[in-house]
Formats: sequence, structure tokens, C-alpha cells
Amino acid sequence: MNNFHIQEAPKVYDVIIVGSGAGGGMAAYQLSKAGAKVCLLEAGGYFDPADPKYITQLKFPWESPRRGASTTRPFGDFDAAWGGWQIDGEPYSAKQGTEFHWFRSRMLGGRTNHWGRISLRFGPDDFRRGSLTGIGDDWPISYEDVAPYYDKVDKLVGIFGSKEGLRNEPDGHFLPPPKARLHELMIKKAGKNLGIPVIPSRLSILTKKINDERGQCFYCNQCGRACQAYADFSSSSVLCKPAVKTGNVTLINGAMCREVLTDQKTGLCTGVSYVDKATMEEKTVRGKIVVLAASTCESARLLLNSKSSRFPNGLANSSGVIGKYLNDSTGASRSAFIPALMNRKRYNEDGVGGMHVYTPWWLDNKKLDFPRGYHIEYGGGMGMPGYGFGMGIQNMNGKYAYPDGTKLPSGGYGSRLKDDAYRFYGAYVGMAGRGEPIPLESNYCEIDPNGVDKYGIPTLRFHYKWSDNEVKQAKHMQDTFEQIIHELGGIPMGDKPGADRNYGLEAPGRIIHEIGTVRMGSDPSKSALNKYMQGHDVKNLFVVDAAPFVTQGDKNVTWTILAMSWRTSDFIIDQVKQKNL
Repeated sequence: MNNFHIQEAPKVYDVIIVGSGAGGGMAAYQLSKAGAKVCLLEAGGYFDPADPKYITQLKFPWESPRRGASTTRPFGDFDAAWGGWQIDGEPYSAKQGTEFHWFRSRMLGGRTNHWGRISLRFGPDDFRRGSLTGIGDDWPISYEDVAPYYDKVDKLVGIFGSKEGLRNEPDGHFLPPPKARLHELMIKKAGKNLGIPVIPSRLSILTKKINDERGQCFYCNQCGRACQAYADFSSSSVLCKPAVKTGNVTLINGAMCREVLTDQKTGLCTGVSYVDKATMEEKTVRGKIVVLAASTCESARLLLNSKSSRFPNGLANSSGVIGKYLNDSTGASRSAFIPALMNRKRYNEDGVGGMHVYTPWWLDNKKLDFPRGYHIEYGGGMGMPGYGFGMGIQNMNGKYAYPDGTKLPSGGYGSRLKDDAYRFYGAYVGMAGRGEPIPLESNYCEIDPNGVDKYGIPTLRFHYKWSDNEVKQAKHMQDTFEQIIHELGGIPMGDKPGADRNYGLEAPGRIIHEIGTVRMGSDPSKSALNKYMQGHDVKNLFVVDAAPFVTQGDKNVTWTILAMSWRTSDFIIDQVKQKNL
């Protein structure tokens, strides 16, 4: 990127990137390698999973400072998640009795440090749901536009999986998948009997080395703690750290961004204003291009707060769509006790940190009463038991007969509790559906007129409701779970949730896959960004997290964030060379 003006210590950066997760990390990596001087702003602290200061891998549950007491961390004391749905001094609200749970990650690499590493490509149909079904909208691009970047991400980051030839579950460049564990082999057999596909999962974990900078998975089953061998994908270790090593990236941690600054005459971005969390001082960085990757809702918040006489409704928001069409994956789950898995010989069944098999969407929605599909994620096995009483023993309630024929409540105390812990250990499976909702204009976030955070920045207010489509989808998930459990010879745990509980449909935001608040599209009157995720109104503004996504698919979104950010980075490089930026 020789067209960038390069200085030893630039007062005006070539690019300012807000957020260091999948989208921001990829942009920083690609642009810095091309020679751009980049300022990377991150609201959270510095994090490196290989630095002894941060390592929590391979620690036992009883090493928790709470010794098993309830944790204040969203996924446990050792999980690499700094942040959560609630953060002191950073409130948000909901209106008109609706509900949305907003997860914020406050660390270098963002959510990629603790995610499930499920790395699915969107398929050809996922980019044109509107045309195919008459419900929703198409993307302004096709699968063919993104496929070369999916390929590049596969090779750069690393992903295991298997070639299956499924049309809307596109194959990639895969490393060998790990072998299925016993409960997964049983699920695969049950799925075959029911006509439900169960195939090797696709996770961004290195089952083989791909370079000298990263190690190979050693199967500790603790990817959620972030890998000290860099064998799984975290933006902090795979993208941000190498980007900083180029010498072209200035990383500023603890930068709570307030506003994107613009030139009043041209309307172009000139920099970013942020609050230094350590000193509570407001500071400014100047740049020729601004790239937002703060996460779906945070990027929308930043744009809506960037008001001026030229942009009275927020930056790049002449369409009025910023904040609208917010949606999160649907989710419902069920677990079961499998008698056939009791009293097994103990052996290391840890594997990778997550499932070794999963079920892609396998049905035709035209024959169903809901318009979008879901995939199924599976759990179980003889992993590390949690600290304290558990393993579902207390939930059996006499459902299983002991060898003498009695059906007593399981567990109890003393020797019988010990015996049951050994007998029941590893005899449970869980399954969770993750589905595609219909993006609705009525689901949105906006600036709360009465709220500010502790940094004085106006906060968000949400309005979100599931439609009947998502509720019917959840019902189908539960019916499918029961089919699989029955085929496994299992005993469902707890009562099957009914219509009064939306069939166990998780509250919006709890799956942490939100997209859609800064929509991309071909029509500037109906979208904020063009097909390269560039502002219609502001040509030197780009958004590279999931906010531009028109739909979600039933897929986890990280792999598409990475591919789309790389595509946008290439576009930026090209436009700079052509002197259009």
C-alpha cells in the first residue's frame, strides 16, 4: 500500500480501526501488512493467552479464587471472557416491555478469545433469502463474491472439517477433523436411523501445524480459556499480535470511543474521539480512513452518537436504517441421561474444546410452518467435572432404576452419592439448536434519551421481540431433540418446554450472534453501506463487524466476518492505489 503517506510517528494515521475482534483484527492484519500506518483502538485491556499473566488453561476447578462459589464471570472464572451481558457503569435499557441481552467483550481480540470456534460458511442460499422465499431481503453480493475470501481465511487461520458436498453448507480447505467420541458415535447412528445428518464439525482449531508461529491442538478441551499454544483462533493471538509486530500498528487499549469526527465541509471522517478509561480524559486520534469493528450494537451506537449539523440523525444515516434490523440467532436446547453410557471405564475423552460432530440444516422449509432453518450442536462425554455437586444427578428424581429395581431419588449423601457420581459420570448428552431469525425493522437499538454510561457517552435502548416464525422453529427443535433422545434410548432431563415458555427459545441476545444494525445494500435509501461495507454517505467510513449483514443464515457468523473484513481491506487498498480514498 505504497500510496499511504508513511511517517515514523504519524499525527494523522492512514487508518483508524475501532475494535480488535474478528473484523477489526483482520483489517489491522491486512492493512498493516500492506504498509498502512494503523491506529487500533480497543475499549478493553491487553490480552495474550500465552503470557503467564493471563493463562488459565489447565487449571483445576478448585483453583478458582471462589472455590466453587457462584462466579461473577459470564462463563466461569477461567473462561477468557472479560465483559458480559452486564458491565458496571455501562448500562443499557429496553423499551415497551421488550427484552434484549447485550454482551460486551472488553479485551484485545474481543469475543474471539472465548467463542466456540464453530466456523461455518454462509451458503449460496443464505445470501438471497428474499428472492428464494419472498420473506426478508437479499444481500447486495452473492456467495461467489465471498467464496475466495472464505478460502483465504481457511488457509490463513486454519479449520478442520470434512468434504460433504452439501449445497448450502459449502466445503472449505479443511484440516483433519478429530475422531468422534463415544456419545457422538451414538448420536451419529441415531441420526442415520432418523434421516438426520450428523457430520464432523467445522472448528477453527489446528489439528495439524500450519506455520511456525502457532502450535497444534493438544486436546485439553479448554478452548474457551484461549489457547497458550495459539492452536485455536483468537484475533488477539492470530491477527492482532502479528499486526503489531509489523511496526505499522499503534495499539491503544482502554479507549472507550465516543464519536467519529468529520469535516463539516466535505462530510468525510477525520478521526475518532475516545475516553481514556485510565485517566477519564477525552482524547482524539486523526486518520484518513475510519474502520468500525466495535461489534454490531457498539458500531451502531458510535454512528448514532456521531451527530452534526451535516449528519443530524447520526453519521452515514441518511437512510435512517442504522440501529434497525437487529437480530440474534435463535437458540433452544435439551439434555438427556443415556443409560447405555453409565459405568464406563475412565479414559481421556476431552478432545477439542467443543463438539466433534454437528447437524447442518437438512429439511425443506417449504414443507414446514416456519421459513428458516437451524443447525444442531452436541455436547457430552467424560470431560472435567465441575466443582461441587452436579452432573445432572440431582435431576434424575428416581427416573432410573437401580440394579435392585428401586427408583430412589439419585444422589443423596455419603456412599450412595459417591457411587452415583461414578455411575452417572459421562452418561449425559446435550443438544442445542442455533437458527436463523427473520430480520425485522421493528427490532432495533437506538440512543436512550435518558441514559449515559460512566464515561458520559449516551447509551443504547433496545426494542426486540421474537416473531411466531422463531417460536415455531424452537418447537421443531424440541421435537427433533426428543426424537434423537428416544433413538438413543435416553431419558430427557426436565420437562419439555411448551408454548407458555416459547418452547425453550432463548431470550434475544443470549446466543451472542447479533447482526444487522448498519445494513449493507445497493439502495442508499434503504441501507447505510454499499457492497464493500463502505458508507453510502461517507466514502472513507467502513464497517467490518457483523453490523452490515443483511441476514444471518443458521450459521455462526465469525467466519463470514473474517472473510468480509478481508474483502473490504482489499477494496480499501485498491481504492487508495487509485487515489479514490
